[in-house]
Amino acid sequence: MNDVIIIGAGVIGSAIARELARYNLDVAVLEKDYDIANGTSKANSGIIHPGEDPIPGTLKARMNIEGNKLFDQLHKELNFPFKRNGSLVLCFKEEDIDQLDKLRQRGLTNGVPKESMKILSKKEALEVEPYLSDHVVAALYLKTGGIVGPYEMNIALAENAAQNGVDFYLDTKVEYILPSKTGFWVGTNRGTFESQLVINAAGVYADEINNSISQKKYHITARKGEYLLLDKKEVSKTTLFQLPTHLGKGVLVTPTCHGNIILGPTALDIDNKTNVETTIEQLDTIMEKVSLTIDTRQLSGVITSFSGLRAHEAQNDFVIGEAEDVPGFINVLGIESPGLTSAPAIGKYVAQIVEGKLKPSINLNFNPIRKGIQSFKEASEEERKQLIEQDKKYGHIVCRCETITEAEILQAIRGPLGAKTVDGVKRRTRAGMGRCQGGFCMNRIVELLAEELHIDLKEVRKNTTGSELLVADLKEGLEG
Repeated sequence: MNDVIIIGAGVIGSAIARELARYNLDVAVLEKDYDIANGTSKANSGIIHPGEDPIPGTLKARMNIEGNKLFDQLHKELNFPFKRNGSLVLCFKEEDIDQLDKLRQRGLTNGVPKESMKILSKKEALEVEPYLSDHVVAALYLKTGGIVGPYEMNIALAENAAQNGVDFYLDTKVEYILPSKTGFWVGTNRGTFESQLVINAAGVYADEINNSISQKKYHITARKGEYLLLDKKEVSKTTLFQLPTHLGKGVLVTPTCHGNIILGPTALDIDNKTNVETTIEQLDTIMEKVSLTIDTRQLSGVITSFSGLRAHEAQNDFVIGEAEDVPGFINVLGIESPGLTSAPAIGKYVAQIVEGKLKPSINLNFNPIRKGIQSFKEASEEERKQLIEQDKKYGHIVCRCETITEAEILQAIRGPLGAKTVDGVKRRTRAGMGRCQGGFCMNRIVELLAEELHIDLKEVRKNTTGSELLVADLKEGLEG
């Protein structure tokens, strides 16, 4: 029997799991997908928000501010990509400049440090970002804004939780939850679990999990956001937001931690919670809207597009807490933007709820450090020589676009919660994320996965069930 079961191994579920690992608790994480970071956590803007946008007094505002403050230490402990690059909120009409000050005042109310915010004239904004469009008339600078590798962060949280004793069960879909004498029975496609507490961190499916056991019903709308990813180039140093209007927030322009540029997202409410396709209409919308922000002559070199789903709940705030009619069932739902920023704070908040319920002792052996995979690309020449001396596979470059070696790919497969798919390798190493998008390295990655997992080449998946990349040997295909 478990003390706590967490449903969902996205960034929220993994952050909660890591915090609970600080206690002497038997914790299990159930994830329906074939890998962690396979939902919203893999497809978002990767933005660490300063905290000026949420409505004061909401959980969004509180968790945003508290979460933002935790990133520097978390980055040091878990070794995931993170940078405080600052943000600019851009204004395009002289008559709207007062809205920048209102946004600044909201930031002050929420707890954003006064000294970290400044309203800039057009000239001052151009000194920060020379490629801003002619439409820009002023901007609000926010020093505490940042960027993060979202899936790398998710993986780091989960790996550290696992290293500290949390059990992860992947490809394990929750089918029902029933009360038991001591807590709950949680039925899955891989058997039944029993636990004192259940934490519902199931992303866009969290409403369905809650509604199956509680009379208090929630409705989550899957809000699809589409993005364009540009090749590595310096278009902007800061994250560029558009001043919110009655038409919405607009789209952003931001560098990634790895030097690419992201444009997006759009916002389209959909009924199908598995629909992550991109459309030419939405991608055209991105380019149209982003022309307000930046000189579009700088926006060449699109290497891919992608989309992700945000879990929008009707009350427009995070829902975090124990269900009133189901003691021991803890909801963490409606976690949309700024959910990524808030994740570390949400983890601590939920852990406090669990501590109050179970009164566990402190795990004195908890180790907050996770080293991750040693990057060949980021190593110095001397370090590279040492790495090759230690492991000759560091001398075998598999992904030339991103300079990823065979040694790194093998570490990704063999490591804690190791990769079992091509996308799993990609998210742990960046192999296949370069200009050619895996066109030259995918064959070798598939071979390494088959060898390490002891499966046939035709069983290797791109992502999840049904995404096998090879369907037959050439000879078999011809004969068929």
